[in-house]
Amino acid sequence: MPNLRQTYLLLFSLYWAQGLPVGFMTHALPVILRAQGVSLAHIGGFGLLMLPWSIKVFWAPLVDRFGHSYFGHYRSWILPCQWLSVLVLIGLSFLPIESLNHPIYLWVFFVALLGMNLVGATQDIATDGLAVNILQAKQQHWGNTFQVVGSRLGFIVGGGAILWALDWLDWQKTFLILAGLVFLNTLPILMFKEPQHAAKQVLVQAQSKMSFHARLAAIREYLRYFVETPVLYAWLWVLLSFKIADGLAGPLLKPLMVDLGLSFSQIGIYVTMLGAMAALLGAGIAGLMLKWWSRAHALIIFSVLKILSLVAYAYLAELYEQQVDVAHWLIYSINAAEDLCSAMLLVVMLTLIMQYSRKQYAGTDFTFQVAIMATVSGVLYTLSGMLGDALGYANYLLLICVVAILCLVTIWKWAKLAKSAHSSTLE
Repeated sequence: MPNLRQTYLLLFSLYWAQGLPVGFMTHALPVILRAQGVSLAHIGGFGLLMLPWSIKVFWAPLVDRFGHSYFGHYRSWILPCQWLSVLVLIGLSFLPIESLNHPIYLWVFFVALLGMNLVGATQDIATDGLAVNILQAKQQHWGNTFQVVGSRLGFIVGGGAILWALDWLDWQKTFLILAGLVFLNTLPILMFKEPQHAAKQVLVQAQSKMSFHARLAAIREYLRYFVETPVLYAWLWVLLSFKIADGLAGPLLKPLMVDLGLSFSQIGIYVTMLGAMAALLGAGIAGLMLKWWSRAHALIIFSVLKILSLVAYAYLAELYEQQVDVAHWLIYSINAAEDLCSAMLLVVMLTLIMQYSRKQYAGTDFTFQVAIMATVSGVLYTLSGMLGDALGYANYLLLICVVAILCLVTIWKWAKLAKSAHSSTLE
């Protein structure tokens, strides 16, 4: 087994490698498309790129079941996935950015990025599986810390630094640098010797003997867990509603900044990178607050703060539509506040998701709950561009604020039931 320093470096590098292309697609891509004259409706359609992250639970059992023992079960998935990501990024470097407003080039661009997301989602399954197997219980919180830091730094570089670089480097050099960074993060896993997972192999052999009907029955039995008690049923509704506001607002916030007159460099440094740093701060604040607040109270308080940040975005949109000059520091501050609140919320949600994950199904339960949120967000992201085009920035963002307030009802109902269940347990 590797020492702890090597283990944490390995996890950091793997999640950073994943965060680089994801950061580009979620932070830099909407800005680039808007600057090339692509409509909000088409930008919203690029939300389909994140579909593999929503449905990866369907092929996660294959990653657990199949793998090359000589190279390491999960390592035999991770290495090819990272190399494929490098090849896609190199291929994209030869696609001229000026042609993205042409339907054929836009379609090629979309298909290439969708393929990279498919590869990235598969790598994420294998990386999570590897982390579960090599981290002991007392090391898990540190392993997850390096996961968050790595992925957020990936967002900073893949989203913010890429936009900053595009103002003084050409498209091809920028993408080749991105490909080089992903390749460098392949070195730690390349030198890593993965231990055997004997217990998992026994489970795989048992699963391989199940009939088709037995598998369907097992799936039904698995899903019954999330509706078997009032608390879990209420929690399921929290999962379904939690990402509604984010999904609806996703494709609009960065294009709004383009329309407000910010350059690639300004969005890259003062919006994306500063926002990611604010998110790291928010994660730390949430970790501290959870020492004194209950998880339910923290979820409600951070949700209210998130709504206030969306109200601030609606205010920006109103100023834009009234053609009022907006100070850049105000845009940067509102963006950083929204990222801060989103990170605080995410820490609490992931903590609760872990709380409701059974030990014997820890990986599956965790992936399933995250997939619910990602699916809701992805579907609404795809539709939101058309709604934004129809309603305009200000009216649409105000509508999102109202929807976010209504979603607080599901959190309040769950919190009430969870408190009652906890009180009953203590009696």
